[in-house]
Amino acid sequence: MSSPTTLHQADIQSLKLLHSGKVRDMYEIDNKHLLIVTTDRLSAFDVILPTPVPQKGEILNQVSDFWFHKLGHIIPNQMSDLSLDDAIPDADERKRVRSRALVVKRLKPLPIEAIVRGYLIGSGWKDYQNNGSVCGIALPEGLGLADKLPEPIFTPSTKADVGAHDENISFEQMCDIIGADLATQVRDVSLQLYQEAADYALEKGIIIADTKFEFGLDEHGTLALIDEVLTPDSSRFWDVTTYQPGISPPSFDKQIIRDWLETQDWNKTPPAPEVDADIMQKTADKYREALTRLTQ
Repeated sequence: MSSPTTLHQADIQSLKLLHSGKVRDMYEIDNKHLLIVTTDRLSAFDVILPTPVPQKGEILNQVSDFWFHKLGHIIPNQMSDLSLDDAIPDADERKRVRSRALVVKRLKPLPIEAIVRGYLIGSGWKDYQNNGSVCGIALPEGLGLADKLPEPIFTPSTKADVGAHDENISFEQMCDIIGADLATQVRDVSLQLYQEAADYALEKGIIIADTKFEFGLDEHGTLALIDEVLTPDSSRFWDVTTYQPGISPPSFDKQIIRDWLETQDWNKTPPAPEVDADIMQKTADKYREALTRLTQ
């Protein structure tokens, strides 16, 4: 029995389900380990779509695994030595999720998301147009859409529940939430992770315009990198060959689906419409291209 082409729900009965997010299902293995299954679910406009993207979970897992190993010298991460065979007692369940499952250390997640922006796009562009700054960080005048910033900036946000929107906060607000020392450590390591990854990706023809990191603490209070890392879901990847400032460059993610949804008669609340199969396949191909470029 091989892993299915698409997986919408992990549906593991032999372990206790702790949380089901937009994409990942999290299970308890024991008091020191968790199982995280990256499904093929996709959310757009904060709504989970009824149609999964073929093999997206496998691809995201492989991209994260690549970065966890490549950036492991900068900061510890969630990866565990416990095998999947030890984690899931049921053989059929194990086969179904093998390519999408990670056995990780059980860490205490920080209640913030660590966002690093290297280019002026998305909500950062809107912020800059309104007041010449991004999340309270003043930027030079005259910058345009998709321009590279003079240097990457750290712009944290709160974590929202499924269906709600994250809220951008200032670094000072982040200090109030988790403490100044830890906030400084998170900011500094986030910028270091982004810079090293962005330099590497550029050699592979990919611009990492921005990305989101998540962190947790172990029982000793040591900071560790968790969740997903530098995937097309958590980052904005642009093709170097088609990038030009002044327009919003196409990205290696669900932008194809977002654009398609914008043409539909839908008010961006559940339930979302079924997405055409060819649109889903084009999206899957873009995810696959990102993995291939980064890892070959």
